[in-house]
Amino acid sequence: MKLFIQEKNQLNLIRSKPFNLEKEIQDLVEQNVEELFDLEFVKSEMSIGGFRFDTLCYDFENNSFVIIEYKKGSSYSVIDQGYTYLSILLNNKSDFILEYNETKNNLLKRDGIDWSQSRIIFISPKFSEYQKTSINFKNVPFELWEIKRFENGLIGFDKHLTNSEESIDTFTTEIEDTVVKKVSQEVKVHKESDHLGQSRVSQEIKELYQELKKRIIDLGDDIDVVPRSMYIGFKRDTNFIDIKLTTKSLWCWINMKKGELDDPNELCRDVSQIGHYGNGDYDLRVKSDTDLDYLMFLIKQSYKKQEDS
Repeated sequence: MKLFIQEKNQLNLIRSKPFNLEKEIQDLVEQNVEELFDLEFVKSEMSIGGFRFDTLCYDFENNSFVIIEYKKGSSYSVIDQGYTYLSILLNNKSDFILEYNETKNNLLKRDGIDWSQSRIIFISPKFSEYQKTSINFKNVPFELWEIKRFENGLIGFDKHLTNSEESIDTFTTEIEDTVVKKVSQEVKVHKESDHLGQSRVSQEIKELYQELKKRIIDLGDDIDVVPRSMYIGFKRDTNFIDIKLTTKSLWCWINMKKGELDDPNELCRDVSQIGHYGNGDYDLRVKSDTDLDYLMFLIKQSYKKQEDS
């Protein structure tokens, strides 16, 4: 990627400033991990059984641990390292809980953690095509992020997106089979197709979701679709709307605090004092495309709030 700064009609190139050491990347990410990934930093350089994890984080949205690894070269296998680290995590759950509780002076309980959402984030200035291809499966719980540093203090992060519907279980060798299958039995990577493929959801509701999704995506080019176990989130800096496909409706959670949402038709329910799946203090159910205009009026408030914050 080339970056330019515009001065009137003149474009001036902003030159790159490569990182010299992995530690530079690690320090930068650890000090900004909440801003970058919406994660809580737990510990740097955690060791278990001869293995060392660069950065340990906790994901409060998914109630899960996340390991971040930093790389400068491209000769290592993200598949081998990723599954090895997840296997260590899943086989040493008590150690990770203890580390969190002691470091953060907080209390996590084993049954309160969703181990199925454990994942590894790899960060590097560059990944090879082999590395990118190696994780191009629908159920690989790894993320590849390329980081670039430029003049004028500019930093770029670019996530490599997978688009395959193939399962890695189909392609594992006998040597890989034990670790990959063991991890895959416990760790689940959620896809939008998991929600759309539910037989209990009518075709009408699936089409209603697709129309709503199109309208949401049209709000801006900074929106990510983030499938979770119970809903599909639409994210800017954080999720601004979460949607669950049910038998006869779209169940929507709008990420606004109590008292912030302008709801003149009073269609939303206040869920601030009760347990609920999605983000925010308001939910409502939508059953027809005639409700979409009003729903988008509500969604735009949540989307714009992130722009103003």
